[in-house]
Amino acid sequence: MCGRFALTVSSEEVEAFFALMELEDFPPRYNIAPTQPILMVMAGEGRAEPGSNLPDRRPLLVRWGLIPAWVKDPRSFPLLFNARSDTALDKNTYKAAMRHRRALVPASGFYEWRRAGKAKAEAYWVRPKGGGLLAFAGLMETWHEPGGSEIDTGAILTTGANADIVHIHERMPVVVRPEDFARWLDCRSNEPRDVADLLRPVDPDFFEAIPVSDKVNKVANTGPEIQAPLDAGESRPEEEAVNVQLKLI
Repeated sequence: MCGRFALTVSSEEVEAFFALMELEDFPPRYNIAPTQPILMVMAGEGRAEPGSNLPDRRPLLVRWGLIPAWVKDPRSFPLLFNARSDTALDKNTYKAAMRHRRALVPASGFYEWRRAGKAKAEAYWVRPKGGGLLAFAGLMETWHEPGGSEIDTGAILTTGANADIVHIHERMPVVVRPEDFARWLDCRSNEPRDVADLLRPVDPDFFEAIPVSDKVNKVANTGPEIQAPLDAGESRPEEEAVNVQLKLI
C-alpha cells in the first residue's frame, strides 16, 4: 500500500530524470496525502522525431485519487489512491487507464506503517538506499463534471512487498526502472499485457526502511523533520506521553 509519499528533490532533477519537455519549479513536499495534487509524467505528444534525444514527456498535476470516467457522482465513489496491479488489467475501474493512460509518479520515497496486534502502528520512511529519485507506476483518468469542467485524477499501482518491506506491510508501490519508462508509457504500441511483467516487486536491497516518529501521521506536518530517523531505543512521541502518564499514576 502507499498512502503517503514524498518528493523532495529539485524540479531540475525531476526534469532530467524523466526527460521532461518542461517543468515549473515546485517546493519540496515531505508528506503528500490522498486528494492532494501529485505530479505525474505522461507520454509526450510525439513532437520529437524518432531517434531524437529531445525530451518528449509531459508533466501533469492530478488529484491523487482516481475517478473513472463513468462515475456519475464521486461523492458516492471510494477514494482510489492505490490500484492493485494483479486486478488492474481486468477490473472495469482501471481497464481504460491501463490501456490508454499509463503514467509515472516521481517520488523520493514513501511512508508505511507496521501494525502488530493491538500495538500502535509504527511509521517508516522507505526510500532507495542512498536516497535519490524513483518512479512509481501510475494510472491517470480524466473525470468530466456535469457542469462541463474536467478533473485529472490518478492512482499509484501496488504489488506484493519484497523482502525489504514485507516485515512492515504486505504490499508496496510498483517501481518502474528508467530503462522501462518508454515501454510503460507507450500506450500506442504496448497493450497492458505487453507491460504486465513490469508490475512486479522491485529487486531486494533496492529500498531501506527507516523508523520515524509519529509526526508523519498528521497531514499538517509537512517539514523535513518527519523523516528524521528514530535513534535505537528512542521512544515515539505518543509513547513518551503514555510513559509520563504512567509515572504520574
